[in-house]
Amino acid sequence: MLEIAGLPHPVLVDGVQQKPIEGVSMAYSFDDAEAAERHETQYFEMFGNRGIYHKGWTAVTKHRTPWETGYDVVPPAFDDDVWELYDTTTDWTQAHDLAAEHPGKLAELQRLWLIEAVKYQVVPLDDRFVERGLPETAGRPTLIQGRKQLLFGGMGRLTENSVVMMKNTSYSITAQVTVPDGGVEGVIMAQGGVSGGHSLYVKDGVPRYCYNFFGLERYTVEGTEAVPAGDHQVRLEFAYDGGGVGEGGTATIYIDGVAAGEGRIDQTEAFLFSADETCDVGDEYGSPVTTDYGVKKFTGEVEWVQIELGLDDHNHMIKPENRVRLAMGIQ
Repeated sequence: MLEIAGLPHPVLVDGVQQKPIEGVSMAYSFDDAEAAERHETQYFEMFGNRGIYHKGWTAVTKHRTPWETGYDVVPPAFDDDVWELYDTTTDWTQAHDLAAEHPGKLAELQRLWLIEAVKYQVVPLDDRFVERGLPETAGRPTLIQGRKQLLFGGMGRLTENSVVMMKNTSYSITAQVTVPDGGVEGVIMAQGGVSGGHSLYVKDGVPRYCYNFFGLERYTVEGTEAVPAGDHQVRLEFAYDGGGVGEGGTATIYIDGVAAGEGRIDQTEAFLFSADETCDVGDEYGSPVTTDYGVKKFTGEVEWVQIELGLDDHNHMIKPENRVRLAMGIQ
C-alpha cells in the first residue's frame, strides 16, 4: 500500500525505530498479470510443524498435532521429524512425496528453512507447550485478575484475554434474564467460534450449553424444561475432572437454582479458543460456536452474566496461579 501511494516506509514513528516490512510487494503484478513470480521463498512454522516453499518446491514436516495437549504428550525430538518433499509445478495437491527420489533437493530446502528461520527469529524452536501456553506457568501478566467477572447485556467483542480464563478448572456462568410471554430464544453468552469455544443459549425456550472442542467435537447439554416468562436465573456449572490440562468434566444447567439438565464434556481446550473470536453477551457476533442455534440474538433481555471460577476439593477458592497445579494433582 505504501508503494502504491508513493510513500516511503517510515524509519521512525514517534521516535521509535521501525522494523523493516517483511515479504514481497504485490504491486508489480497489478499492471502485468503475466509477470514472473517475485515471492519465490516462504517459510512456515507453527507448534514445531515446519515447511518451506522455494521456486515451486516444498519441503514439510509434521512435529505435533496442535490439539493434542497436556504434560503427557511427548513429541519426538526435532531432529527425528520426517521431512516430505513435493514438486508443486507438477503436483500442486502435494500427493506424491519425492523425498526418497531427490535427497539432495530435500537437504537444500531444509538448509534454506534454517536460513529463513534464523533471519525471521523463528529459532530456537521451543517444544514447551503447556508451559508457554498458560500465563501462570509462562510468567506472563494477565489483564483480568481474580476469580469473578460481571458482564452486562449488550457487551460484546470482548477479546479472550479480557475475560477470566475458564480453562483447566471448574467454573460457573450465571445469567439474570427476562423472558417475554411466548418464550425466548438466542444466545445468553458465547465465547469463541466455529474453531473452538462454548455457548450458553436457549432454543425452543429450553436452555442449552455447547462446548466446541477445536471444531472437531461439539458436546451439547440440553435442559429438561423451558425458562418461564418473567425474570429468572439461568446457570451453567462445569465440574472439571482434574488430573491434567485439557481434561473433561460434567456440565449442569440450573433454572432458578434447580437442576434442569446434565451432560458430559469429554475434553476441553487448555489454552486459547481463538486469537480473533470474542466473548459476547446476548448475541454472538463472530462465527457460531454451534450450528444448533435457532436464532443468535437473544429475544428477551440479558441483564447480567457472572462468571466465577470453581472451588477446590477443600471448598477453598482456587487462586489463578494454582489452577494448573490443582488440575495436575500437584499439592
